[in-house]
Amino acid sequence: MDIIVHRIRLRPGVSPERFETWVRETDYTTCPQLPSVRSFSVQKVSADPRAPFHYFEVITVVSQADFAADMKSDVFRGLVSEFEEMASVIDEAAGERIAPGYHATA
Repeated sequence: MDIIVHRIRLRPGVSPERFETWVRETDYTTCPQLPSVRSFSVQKVSADPRAPFHYFEVITVVSQADFAADMKSDVFRGLVSEFEEMASVIDEAAGERIAPGYHATA
C-alpha cells in the first residue's frame, strides 16, 4: 500500500471550524465512494493564521495508479472543488510502506 501526506493551508478568511466541519461531514463520508482509499485522516496543526500550514492529511491507498484513476471521477473532482474554496495543498510526500510496519494490539 502507498501513503500520501499533504500539508494544507487554509485560505485567508476561512475558519478552522468551517474546514473541520467539511472534513467530518463531507470529506470523510465520501471516502467509501473511492475504491482505492483504504484510510484517510486529517490532523490539525495550528489555528494561527500566520502558520506555514494548518493541517496535514494522511491517505493510505491501494496503489498510486488506482488512486490516480479515482482522481478522475466526478466524486473526487467534487471534493477537490469544495476543498479548493477553503484551502490549498502546499506540499505532498508519497511513498510505499515498508511492510508490515508497527501497530499496537492493545
